[in-house]
Amino acid sequence: MKSTLFALIVLCAVGIFAQEPGAGAGAAKGKGGARPAPQPPQLVLKEVWKDGPGNVPLTPDAVTNSDLVLAQYPGTNKEDFGITAEGGVPHIRTGLCASSCALTLSSKTNLFDLTGKAHIRWYLKTSGFHRVHPVLKLADGSFVIGDYAAEEVFDYKVFEFFPSQVHWLKLDMPKVQTKGTLLDKVDLSKVEAVGFADLTPGSGHGLGGFSDMGWMEVYGKAVAR
Repeated sequence: MKSTLFALIVLCAVGIFAQEPGAGAGAAKGKGGARPAPQPPQLVLKEVWKDGPGNVPLTPDAVTNSDLVLAQYPGTNKEDFGITAEGGVPHIRTGLCASSCALTLSSKTNLFDLTGKAHIRWYLKTSGFHRVHPVLKLADGSFVIGDYAAEEVFDYKVFEFFPSQVHWLKLDMPKVQTKGTLLDKVDLSKVEAVGFADLTPGSGHGLGGFSDMGWMEVYGKAVAR
């Protein structure tokens, strides 16, 4: 009887000690081993453009966000891009672009991490078979243009896309000309500037061929300069 009781006590003790390491490991994993949930992309850039009279050449004064810096390409003609609020929507118009043209916005304080589920939203319309492509200025100073293209002739429409899912080409600036073939890899972790390009010359004033870019939003992660 005593030997049987002693054997039971030994077995219970062995079971307890065998379980303790596993319990400790589980507790440690619960405290420090679990990874925090990934944070959704945050709004890191937004521009809605100032409401102004008529259709006038675009200048930095049209930018409403004081943290943003405007750049226009090719930049040889100050009247390539116009700013107007016709139709009740302040927007950039490419109708006077004599050749392909592009516009970018950069932050005075941050670069942009556009990896993963980072996304860009545009509010725009087009005319005359014009299409709007995304343009990025990378941390090394080079430019790329994406194969994503937005067009809508009926009325203003919201477009949304993921830069990580776009195929990119080198863009020769300030000529705004595509170069080479599709790039195998583009580092989107530190983007200097974000914008768009219209590769088709505008038709001038009035109806014809142009792109109208309303507000622009970029969601990602801000990276301090």
